[in-house]
Amino acid sequence: MSAQNSIGITINQLQKMRDSNEKIACLTAYDAAFAKLLDHAGMDVILVGDSLGMVVQGNPSTVSVTMDDMIYHTECVSGSVNHSLVISDMPFMSYSNIDSALYNATRLMQEGGAQMVKLEATQRQTEIVEELSAYGIPICAHLGLRPQYIHKLGGYHAQGTDSDSANELLLTSTTLEAAGADILLVECIPAKLAAEITKTVNIPVIGIGAGKDCNGQILVLQDILGITPGKTPPFVKNYMQSCSIQDAVTNYIKEVKSSDFPA
Repeated sequence: MSAQNSIGITINQLQKMRDSNEKIACLTAYDAAFAKLLDHAGMDVILVGDSLGMVVQGNPSTVSVTMDDMIYHTECVSGSVNHSLVISDMPFMSYSNIDSALYNATRLMQEGGAQMVKLEATQRQTEIVEELSAYGIPICAHLGLRPQYIHKLGGYHAQGTDSDSANELLLTSTTLEAAGADILLVECIPAKLAAEITKTVNIPVIGIGAGKDCNGQILVLQDILGITPGKTPPFVKNYMQSCSIQDAVTNYIKEVKSSDFPA
């Protein structure tokens, strides 16, 4: 069983940061070495993302990632940090109903040491979010572009770009907040919509490719270090130009806090 993350950043502190307009800095990590580096730099949140399917395993999507994969990598990260709050992804089809969601979220927390779980959500997941929250499981609800839906979506496209889908995302955000979500993560949606969601809900909103008005930002660590093979998303910034990895991470945190990133 993983050693639990000692007292560091909590969901209450993230809420206070949101309420005081202090930006929340988040990055992904999948192993002990990078987790320690991010933690030492003062990262607020480390996400053990199912993006490991692409970044670590070299697969074309996140769909192949299993619960055992997530527990293993979450344990590597959670046992190596003292400051950052550790969020772990619920992988594809691990929360298709309430029973499986409760079982798998429990495993991520008990075996992996996660302090919060993240699931890709629509209004269909409202009851699942309610049940997880009722049992004391902190939840990050992921809206907008949902990579686990890649085969249904037919590609990695921006979401909420028309009035109907934008209104649906806004309604979903408030519905999930009411159901007990502690954080929202919005991916690849128009900056104006992300700003409206951030203004409307009362919980922290973390953005990726969603403009600078969110309460915080998250990127894939390997992307900001410029070591991801192939083309990176257009909203990514390479922080490894003429500096060390430690400097790159530190500069990312500074620019999120000062709102210099995203430009």
